[in-house]
Amino acid sequence: MREPSALISSEQLAAALGQANLRVYDCTTYLDPPPPGSDDPYTAVPGRSTFEDAHVPGADFLDLQGEFSDATTRLRFMMPPVAQLEAAFARHGLGRGTRVVLYSIGTMMWATRFWWMLKSLGFDDAAVLNGGFDAWKAEGRPTQSGPAKGYPPGDFKAVPRPGFFVDKGAVLAAVRGANTAIVNALGPQFHQGLEPSRYGRPGRIPGSVNVPAATLIDGRKNFVAPGDAQVAFAAQGVSRDKRVICYCGGGISATIDLFLLHQLGYDNLTLYDGSMGEWAKDPALPIETD
Repeated sequence: MREPSALISSEQLAAALGQANLRVYDCTTYLDPPPPGSDDPYTAVPGRSTFEDAHVPGADFLDLQGEFSDATTRLRFMMPPVAQLEAAFARHGLGRGTRVVLYSIGTMMWATRFWWMLKSLGFDDAAVLNGGFDAWKAEGRPTQSGPAKGYPPGDFKAVPRPGFFVDKGAVLAAVRGANTAIVNALGPQFHQGLEPSRYGRPGRIPGSVNVPAATLIDGRKNFVAPGDAQVAFAAQGVSRDKRVICYCGGGISATIDLFLLHQLGYDNLTLYDGSMGEWAKDPALPIETD
């Protein structure tokens, strides 16, 4: 792996608990059905309730939509202004010299989303808990209940890196261009347009290939071995000499693909933040089905 420190096991995290510079965050969000009559794909519900039921001892909770996303758009989980992110991360204790561990429940995609965001802000000392809180509990590790106690405020200052996120205009240009692999992280039934989509028109961005995020996670909810991930991407023509744009429904599960591509040594990686939540609802944008 290119960056072994970006992935941490339950055993390693248990050994690190109590270190003064450690910041552990539960990043879980749940996607509930939208209200009747709404054309939103889902309602984003912060996982605060399950956090208060049980969490890694000393962990804090991060509300992705509530504190770390753009509230001025109906699209969920869109990157907000850098100043908003600086203030939010500092409020939760992130700053110089801190070591961050990110985890979520049920799926690692909420943790990898935060990892990708922090990377884009120039922060490299963050790790994803392999297997998430599910692995932690399955191994009988200690848990804590109750509201988050939080950490002392930090002095987080972003050093933004360009290119980590692109908009629909850049994706449309890539569709018409060359030497770019556009990767859909949704399931094959949605990629092929065989089932109705909660995001709008069924189908995919034209020319995109399918490496479902779910296939990059094993039966224990850990990441698959790097070699297996490499085979999955290579089978779809995703090579290191190409620019890679990943997308999904709301810019979350695609960060599973991006995390592994980064670990495999791919350099020119980006996330279409709006993903199908934006693309499928815009009739001016082309869509493709089988």
